Amino acid sequence: MTMEARVGEVNEGAANWFAVHTIPRHEKRVREQMADRRIETFLPVYHEERQWKKRAPVTLEMPLFPTYLFVRIARQSHGKVLCTPGVLSIVGNGRQPLPVSEPEIETLRTGLQLHAARPHTNLVAGDRVRIKAGPLTGHEGVLIRWRNNYRVVLAMQMIMQSVSIEINPEHLEPANQIPMQSAPRTLTYAM
Repeated sequence: MTMEARVGEVNEGAANWFAVHTIPRHEKRVREQMADRRIETFLPVYHEERQWKKRAPVTLEMPLFPTYLFVRIARQSHGKVLCTPGVLSIVGNGRQPLPVSEPEIETLRTGLQLHAARPHTNLVAGDRVRIKAGPLTGHEGVLIRWRNNYRVVLAMQMIMQSVSIEINPEHLEPANQIPMQSAPRTLTYAM
């Protein structure tokens, strides 16, 4: 999907990214089943240290957005995804599945590769900031402090989930001080 394409527009023959809602704690199993069906998937993960009583610490690979993963499919392949065990639905507006933009998926991939990402609850209040330097330049989010570091919370509106990414505060500027003509276009999803 190109940057100019509007959310909700689906090219009938082309493959688009869609968010898939799964049974809790079945994201990895669904990803494996999609791979068996030759469906391209993207499951954002983060690593977390855990230690149970009288055991050595372990590092777990956890889904960044619990109960969600992304698939790249053509419109006619929706049935193939929906009949996969562990899949509850494809995220949409109630009438049809809605695609996730390619730039949003690429931003998420880039953020996961370059920064220590962690899941974060979707916020309502906070200072809106814009990233002005680095690979995430132009993206807006909410600034928070976590463990004496600054993080920006980026929202995936379609699945109502968020991720916080550690970032140098020098790479941020207040979002409300951006001149209107240079403000980035933001994609919003109607549910």
